[in-house]
Amino acid sequence: MNVFAGIDVGGMSVKVGIFDGQARLLGKLAAATSKDDGYAVTVQKTVQAVKEACQKVQVPFASLRGAGVGAPGVIDGEKGVVVRWSNYGWENKPLAADLSAGLGVPVELANDANAAALGEARFGAGKKYNSSILLTIGTGIGSGIIIDGSIFAGFRGGGGEAGHMVIESGGIPCPCGRRGCFEQYASASALIRDTKRAMFEHKDSALWRIAVTPEGVDGRTAFTAAREGDAAARKVVDSFINYLADGIADLVNLFRPEAVLLGGGVSGEGEALLAPLRLRVGERLCVDAACIPFALLRAALGNDAGIYGGCALVSG
Repeated sequence: MNVFAGIDVGGMSVKVGIFDGQARLLGKLAAATSKDDGYAVTVQKTVQAVKEACQKVQVPFASLRGAGVGAPGVIDGEKGVVVRWSNYGWENKPLAADLSAGLGVPVELANDANAAALGEARFGAGKKYNSSILLTIGTGIGSGIIIDGSIFAGFRGGGGEAGHMVIESGGIPCPCGRRGCFEQYASASALIRDTKRAMFEHKDSALWRIAVTPEGVDGRTAFTAAREGDAAARKVVDSFINYLADGIADLVNLFRPEAVLLGGGVSGEGEALLAPLRLRVGERLCVDAACIPFALLRAALGNDAGIYGGCALVSG
């Protein structure tokens, strides 16, 4: 049996999936990583994780025919180089070549968000569409853009950073150095921040009963209280959806994908989020959806999108 590895390199772990020739997931595992490991040790741990994953699914390591890797930071996919991963301090690291030397097979490399978008496009919620955008709503907003079935990464992999579009000129400072970035208003972190603010401004809000303390607030808190009719929570949710609609509409107007896919914990709200979001995005489009349709859906692969994307990079 010929198999392929899909690899998702993260700040705290490397995840590996082993796929057969029909891109069916045979099994997966995760290995802990750390910034303190350094580049060479991280490469070694990744190679070892692939070997252990093959062992776990009971296929010979010699059956491996290729590996696709999603990694954070600015990635030059054509050269297989991590141009910059600030969190780990990596600069111009030839990750694809080094993993290829350790695994003995060809290795393709992409930015982690782009790999996840490719996984969703090939095997998940976007598989019916030729062009799609994945937005992952978490600590920030991760994004991957698929056009005509291929990743759009920009020059040297520096493009596609939707989280850093400015939607509020002169607004909230962002760690990227700009002000008013999309992720400062429509990420899960922003939703949690605004929920906590509403709690302190409205001491009688149901938000207190649901979260108990400010530390108990998560991305679901405001939606839960809003469903109970709490006015403060409804205002938080309404503002969050409006900002999210602003950013999505900009992306649709610019790229005109057939589908926008939402991932991350907040997407678990399902139609409570998606139904009003579709309406508000539609109101903001320069060419309405009746003329050029597009779908707004919840992503399907969850935390496995990255390993599926890695598979898609190498399995054809």
